[in-house]
Amino acid sequence: MAKILVLGAGMMGSALTVPLASRGHDVRLVGTHLDGEIVKSLLAKRAHPKLGLELPSEVKPFAIEALAEAAEGIDAIALGVSSPGIDWACEKIAPLVRPKMPLFMITKGLVWDGPGLSDLTTTDTQSNGTPAVPAHPESLVTLPDVVQRKLPVEVRGSIAPAAIAGPCIAGELARKVPTCVVLAGRSYAALEIIADLIRTDFYHVFPTTDVKGAEICAAAKNAYAMGIAFALGLHEKAGGAPGSIAMHNLEAAVFAQAVREMRALVAVCGGDPDTASGLAGVGDLDVTTNGGRTGRFGKLLGSGLSPAKAVEAMDGATLECIEILGVLRTALLTLEDGGALRMSTFPLLAHLAAVALDGSPVNLPLSRFFGG
Repeated sequence: MAKILVLGAGMMGSALTVPLASRGHDVRLVGTHLDGEIVKSLLAKRAHPKLGLELPSEVKPFAIEALAEAAEGIDAIALGVSSPGIDWACEKIAPLVRPKMPLFMITKGLVWDGPGLSDLTTTDTQSNGTPAVPAHPESLVTLPDVVQRKLPVEVRGSIAPAAIAGPCIAGELARKVPTCVVLAGRSYAALEIIADLIRTDFYHVFPTTDVKGAEICAAAKNAYAMGIAFALGLHEKAGGAPGSIAMHNLEAAVFAQAVREMRALVAVCGGDPDTASGLAGVGDLDVTTNGGRTGRFGKLLGSGLSPAKAVEAMDGATLECIEILGVLRTALLTLEDGGALRMSTFPLLAHLAAVALDGSPVNLPLSRFFGG
């Protein structure tokens, strides 16, 4: 079995160690500089304080100061950090990667004309001979491509980073609840190697080379899940209680418009629109709305709280929906200026950005949904 280093001991990074341990791998879980209390708990009694369970004995916890020790003899690396930490993580793993080493991540996000990508050329290729990252002066760049460009030059061309996308709640995966995810990367051969490392009888992995489609959905669904959850807050604000009679009609309409817009966004960016109708789109949207932080954030906004107050009510939780809305609004407005799309195609996304970024009140533009 393999020796696998997982960088990031948060809920999702730690949950990923469970299927890896189930495969019999030697798993080294390294906490970031923000994971000190988690690592301390794991070292003392194997208990993960946020997941509420003990990690398998095959998982060896390390503080970030012991990264070099944890990396001895490793065969693969997994990044378990959130999107704001991806640059830091790339710096940390740069001395550790070797040619053709499997590299995968649970990190979701997009970059508009990503920082550090100014040297992008079409001559950089993956081991399968295809361009590592499409060379385009203005485009949404996926995190696997960002990571690939940040690898040391001597190994860059032989490594095809992959990203796990799709419906997966960390607490459920850690408890071995049956889970299906997408594994997206530009080299199918590399995807097969990674999939074989991580799939189990409860963790089902489906490879795809539609990196654009999978990663755009993985990022955008955070924003759209926030909007679907507005209905919960609006219902509560009106004095309603949870039940079969609530605002489920409104939730369904927003869900359907979200899928419509994700399909359009994926198509504009050169991905396969059908990806938005699968695990990475519809599946992840459902999970994030019902079981993720973003859904709770949307409910608070719908109840009338400002973005700042909603974040405060969630104890300052990391909310990738805010970051991705900023990236998407910039991208769509720029693409509209260039004639690549019309913002009228994305009335829901425009409203979500206004609410979360500008503090506008929730007032869903239903008359403009579905091409109206």
